[in-house]
Amino acid sequence: MITNMKSLINIAVVLVATVALVSCSEQGKPNFQYMPNMYEPVGYETYGEYEVFAGQMEAMLPAEGTIPRGWMPYDYEDTTEGLNLAKAELTNPLEVSLESLAEGKALYDIYCAVCHGTKGDGQGILMQREKILGIPSYADPGRNITEGGVYHVQMYGLNSMGSYASQTNELERWQITQHVMNLKAALKGEPLIAPKVATEETTEQELESMPEEGHGSTEH
Repeated sequence: MITNMKSLINIAVVLVATVALVSCSEQGKPNFQYMPNMYEPVGYETYGEYEVFAGQMEAMLPAEGTIPRGWMPYDYEDTTEGLNLAKAELTNPLEVSLESLAEGKALYDIYCAVCHGTKGDGQGILMQREKILGIPSYADPGRNITEGGVYHVQMYGLNSMGSYASQTNELERWQITQHVMNLKAALKGEPLIAPKVATEETTEQELESMPEEGHGSTEH
């Protein structure tokens, strides 16, 4: 009888101890840590001063000559000379396609149409409500609108128009440029830029350049 009582007491003690350990534990944090730095790395406050960094500054400048990932250098300066140079020699490297033209129109409608109008005639909603005045049409006499100039103005802005380099990437700016050039052509009654259409001559040339029957496959 005494032996049974001792066994029950021991079992009760073990159960109480187990419940106490489980109830006091934190699921998100282990009770015992080996190599605690592996669990709790040292954190540094942004712009804080720490001896482990050069100049004791946590936020260091990028290495000289580096550029952000996905960003391409633009060699034309934000000056009148830079704009004129871009107008004269910078051309759109983007191939004309139905997709690029559609993307260009969609982006133009988002960023540009509010001022320049959906037709490029300078009659955007802000112009109609007289929030902004004096927006010229792409077809106004004396305007020298080129692909390079359109891209340059998106990069840096011009007069009261701000830069759109932070809202758009390089591809999107060239897509917008394609659409702007088509708007200008439509306003002036000039031919629009369009994707290349295969002609009978080009089709024959492509057929001649193809391998013989079997398209170059080899026998096994």
